Amino acid sequence: MRKRAALAVLTAVAGLAGFAVPGAYADDNVGDIQVDSVVVNGGKNIVVDTTDKTVTVSVTATDPSGIWDADFHLWRGPDGTDPYFSADSFVEPNENNTPADCVASSSTTSTCSKTFTFEPDWWLTNADAGTWKVEVQVSANDGSYTDRWAYTTTRLQRYSKLTANASPEPIAKGKTLTITGKLTRANWDTLDYRGYANQPVKLQFRKAGTATYTTIKTVYTSSTGSLTTTIPVSEDGYWRWNFAGTSTTPAVKATGDFVDVQ
Repeated sequence: MRKRAALAVLTAVAGLAGFAVPGAYADDNVGDIQVDSVVVNGGKNIVVDTTDKTVTVSVTATDPSGIWDADFHLWRGPDGTDPYFSADSFVEPNENNTPADCVASSSTTSTCSKTFTFEPDWWLTNADAGTWKVEVQVSANDGSYTDRWAYTTTRLQRYSKLTANASPEPIAKGKTLTITGKLTRANWDTLDYRGYANQPVKLQFRKAGTATYTTIKTVYTSSTGSLTTTIPVSEDGYWRWNFAGTSTTPAVKATGDFVDVQ
């Protein structure tokens, strides 16, 4: 039986990394510690299929006394929401309650990292796709610290697939070619792939011997994610579908299907 549980948001998280959780949403900064940058998943969107996905979050920070430790939390909810008690979703790092992996680049600056795992077979649901906020907590050797509840954002997306098939093959010049395909994406509620309905997808053609695809028309997917269209053909080449993506689903291109025109 598949496990399914809501993300626990408990008062016990108040002790994470030695930081006290404020009673309301507010950034906190003590001393002259500074956050230079925060990078989630190498700067790319987090794309999850139907299996677990682990990503790294890192912070580069500076303080005259040097950096001691850092912690992170990923959460989803409206601006102004208290992520510990009112967030729609909340994820703790895999290395929770343990020191971050910190590498010093100088006596004052370090980059600290932790990993997070998104688990479709445990807590992740389709509703979780979209924009997530990144809370960053950093402490220095002299006791200075900063807590930024939404330092940056990242995008969590459902992995997508797109197919293309052109027929008949071969085909006589001037005859009508039928191009079909299907746009699907990971369904975290059912742990399989389902059609992505009512989405605009570009039909593209690349003439044999060239390297560039040209958009011929735009077709919308059906209620099951299927695509179909017809077009008269006059030359050899490759046909494919190209989906631009949405906030919850990444862009994807089908592999071109070569058609011999005789």
